[in-house]
Amino acid sequence: MKPQSFVAIACALAITLSQLSFTALAQSKPDDRDEMLRKMDAQAEHYGKLSRQIWEWAEVGYKENQSAALLKTELRNAGFQMQDNVAEIPTAFTATFGSGKPVIGIMGEYDALPGLSQEDTPEKKVRIAGAAGHGCGHNLFGVAAAFAAIAVKNYLVEHKLPGTIRFYGTPAEEGGGGKIYMARAGVFNDCDTVLTWHPGSSNRASLGTSLANIHAKFKFYGKAAHAAAAPDKGRSSLDAVMLTAHAVDMLREHVPQETRIHYVVTNGGEAPNVVPDFSEVWIYARHPNMPMLDNIWSRIVKCAEAGALATETRMEMQLVNSVYNLLPNDALTTLLDKNLRRVGGMKYSAEEKAFAEKLRQTFQPEGALPLGSEEQVQPVEAELGSGSTDVADVSWIVPTAQFTTATYVPGTPGHSWQSTACAGSSIGRKGMMIAAKTLALSTIDLFTDPKQIEAARASFNKRRAGHEYKSRIPASQKAPLNYRDKS
Repeated sequence: MKPQSFVAIACALAITLSQLSFTALAQSKPDDRDEMLRKMDAQAEHYGKLSRQIWEWAEVGYKENQSAALLKTELRNAGFQMQDNVAEIPTAFTATFGSGKPVIGIMGEYDALPGLSQEDTPEKKVRIAGAAGHGCGHNLFGVAAAFAAIAVKNYLVEHKLPGTIRFYGTPAEEGGGGKIYMARAGVFNDCDTVLTWHPGSSNRASLGTSLANIHAKFKFYGKAAHAAAAPDKGRSSLDAVMLTAHAVDMLREHVPQETRIHYVVTNGGEAPNVVPDFSEVWIYARHPNMPMLDNIWSRIVKCAEAGALATETRMEMQLVNSVYNLLPNDALTTLLDKNLRRVGGMKYSAEEKAFAEKLRQTFQPEGALPLGSEEQVQPVEAELGSGSTDVADVSWIVPTAQFTTATYVPGTPGHSWQSTACAGSSIGRKGMMIAAKTLALSTIDLFTDPKQIEAARASFNKRRAGHEYKSRIPASQKAPLNYRDKS
């Protein structure tokens, strides 16, 4: 063999050994994202306490003053720049760190529901009579999202990565439409993608959509009179409400089957012996298609007009809110599913398992996932959801995706005392940590891989093609800051 051949072989062998050594080193080097997750685990107790504090405050939409202030303090202390009073809403804010592109947003909510005050026990036990409660788990929602934003900020600093991370503090999701008014204020205009999550009964990314929603308070003005001595002199506003409600109930037979209509009488008079001169009914209507919902809503308005006509009263309609159906994003959902699977589910302690078993005795679990499913990540679903959310309006403006984690005992009905109990428990806080980690990992992927953002935009353009987004809330209408107040 020629000397040159020996040299060639030696060089090739040296290169091969060098490559193997590099590969082994790379394989042995710890994943820096795993290190981020370990740091998040070390802070779990702190953020758990924040979620518990917001759970105890349980402030309703547009009144979340303490809850918003707590999140703002946490983000400000972490180095974020605050924009307060977004869209003239005292509890709406943004928290931004970094500069330049990409701009990745994470949304958080923190409003509670009226009348759902409950202890964190598996039996019904009111904390404060008549008070609100976190029956949708938004105490967990807001804290997990803020925690994720802070974790991402720290990762960007440590790795000297360019770009902007922004947390959106969004109030009054429960019927108040805070995100719609924030969007009108332009805070999403420079955003490349938005990620969010929601408490639920399972760990799952979603390609599903939601129901578009229109709801309003119908106010009727009549004439007061003595109900026994001078009934002919009165014009009953309550009669107008009852006729309107009856007409709406009859309308249910003649709308598309996906339609949902529900109402509550918020004012029916003060005393039976006085003909009521003011009454009010609050009506919701939902459908997966907004143009179809427009037609249904116009018929509901006619029901109210008919109630006023029949009783010789005057009707005024106060539009409270309207949200679109959610526009799914294929690329972002795939990304969330990947990272949700990396994080994985949760394991109940013996005490948590006993809590779960006892709680499931208080509702019908038929058709629900079994106990133990909280340990797994479920397949991506693409079903029509039965609820509505103002996340949907954001999804028509910027590529957006969301997922759920098992913060509730499997099968727990939402907006119930049972879900309030879960949201204040260690089960809820474990699910919150899964959400925070999944959001953080997915956001970092968007910062480090521009193709992910390109794919999200392509999915957004494809799904929105041929459809127009136009909020049904008049441009002149400001956020209904007192929509939870009784008339």
